[in-house]
Formats: sequence, C-alpha cells, structure tokens
Amino acid sequence: MKGVVFTTFLDMVESTWDFEMVDTIIENSELESGGAYTAVGTYDHSEAVALVSALSAATDIGVDALLKTFGKHLFGVLIAGHPEFAAGVEHPLDFLEGVERYIHVEVRKLYPDAELPKFECHRKSDNELIMIYASGRHLEDLCEGLIQGCLEFFKQKADLTRRTLPDLREEFTISLIAEPS
Repeated sequence: MKGVVFTTFLDMVESTWDFEMVDTIIENSELESGGAYTAVGTYDHSEAVALVSALSAATDIGVDALLKTFGKHLFGVLIAGHPEFAAGVEHPLDFLEGVERYIHVEVRKLYPDAELPKFECHRKSDNELIMIYASGRHLEDLCEGLIQGCLEFFKQKADLTRRTLPDLREEFTISLIAEPS
C-alpha cells in the first residue's frame, strides 16, 4: 500500500484528535516500519489495519466508521493533490466510471508498483451506477468512504447501497437523488 495512504491517515488522526493520539496508535500497533512512513514508500496493508484497529480501540469508534470517514477525507486530499483527475468532469458518476480506465492508469504511471483494487462499472441510467469492487485487502468501508467523498466533492446527494457478492467482491449501487426544483 502506498505511503500516501498512511501519511494522510496519520494527518487526519492528528487534525481530528491530536499528535498524542498518533503516538498512541503507533505505540499500540505492531508495525514493521515502526510507524515511519513516506508518501512515496510502499508498506504492507496490515499496518494500515493495525493503525485503524488501534484508533478504534482508543476512541471506541468502529473500524467500519473510521474507514468510511478516512475514505471521505482521503478523497479530498487526493483530488486536491491531483485536480487534473476531475478536470472537465461535471458528474460524479462519470468520475467514478473513470476510476479504472483513467485514474488508475495515471496512478500506475506515478507509482508503477501500486497494487490497486479493480472496479467494474455498469451504468444503469444517467443517475445510477453499479460499481463492483475487488481487492484482496477487503477495504470495502474505505471504498465506500471514497465514493461518499466523491459525491460530496460534486455536491451531489445519493442513495448508496452495497452488498457482498458470492465471490466476496463488493457491489455498490449509487443512485443520485434529484434536487427539488
């Protein structure tokens, strides 16, 4: 997992709680890296799991809720760092459809060793998209948070449902809600 995910997570923890909380979760996690991350480094995703679990234990907030919150935060940080990903895109479902065929292609140019999840998209209508997420890391809650972050970025309300498929992939259905006129 790329270090930018770790550094962004620890920045979020520090800004939401404080630096002492960052220290606490690092100390309460068994981390091969020792908790020293660089944005361009690559680290085992088990360290991210350990950090989120330690934060959950320290705050009594569920891991699922923390991952969703972090996903929303991460989307904002990534789009601020790479505004070109959203340039010319006016619709959140168009953006989400482009993750696999455009954004992940560009990420691989920057980080050739990045292990990215796979997305399969099926557009049901202008206002409905089904995204199927596949990753051995099983960070479905993080993915849901990233989708929510995308919707917030585009200032769009939506019903977001998810279900686990028999092959353990996760299916997200995003149905935009029209604003009353």
